[in-house]
Amino acid sequence: MSDCFLISCEHGGNRIPAPYRSLFNSFHALLNSHRGYDEGALLMARELAAAFKAPLVTSTISRLLIDLNRSIGHPQLFSAATRSASAAVREQIVAQVYRPYRERVERLVRQSLARHRRVIHISSHSFTGELNGKVRHADVGLLYHPARHGESELCARWKASLAGLAPEIRVRRNYPYAGKGDGLTSYLRLHFSRNTYVGVELELNQNIVIARGRRWTVLRRLLIDSLRAACAN
Repeated sequence: MSDCFLISCEHGGNRIPAPYRSLFNSFHALLNSHRGYDEGALLMARELAAAFKAPLVTSTISRLLIDLNRSIGHPQLFSAATRSASAAVREQIVAQVYRPYRERVERLVRQSLARHRRVIHISSHSFTGELNGKVRHADVGLLYHPARHGESELCARWKASLAGLAPEIRVRRNYPYAGKGDGLTSYLRLHFSRNTYVGVELELNQNIVIARGRRWTVLRRLLIDSLRAACAN
């Protein structure tokens, strides 16, 4: 069974659609922070999709409106800005923003499987280098479910490939979050077998992104080259 790629970015921007902007009158600073969006994740997603000629699904609507990487009913699905909105408004946000995005990703997975291919889904994210006074000691995180052999194997090969190309880059698996936690990849694992769906969340340290220097440019290229090598093995 041949592989094909699908790239997504759930937290690519901090845009708030006009009908909901009044909810954020007191949250402008938060929108521009790491809680509003994953800086650098959208650019990484676009370059991955171009390199692997893969379908790309992205959102530039802030996770503070609704978090596309959380399940319905999750306490962090809505933020402080939207949690107090009426039930009707929240349902409208789900119908207009959340469901179309999630359904598009799922539909692309099904279309790829109809062509008898295994789907490798890379979900592009970034993380703040320090959270609540605790420094995150990694440049790159690869998140996956340990019980899914295809995911653990791919991430092991990706990590090893990247170490061979650039041993100075700190790569950690299932860090700074657990790959089996709630998320879009976790949802898709419920619907597709481990033999047909491989879901990996790529996490980038925002300290590298924010610096906007050569290191950020080189890291993106290295991640693409190392993933290509890992998939060729």
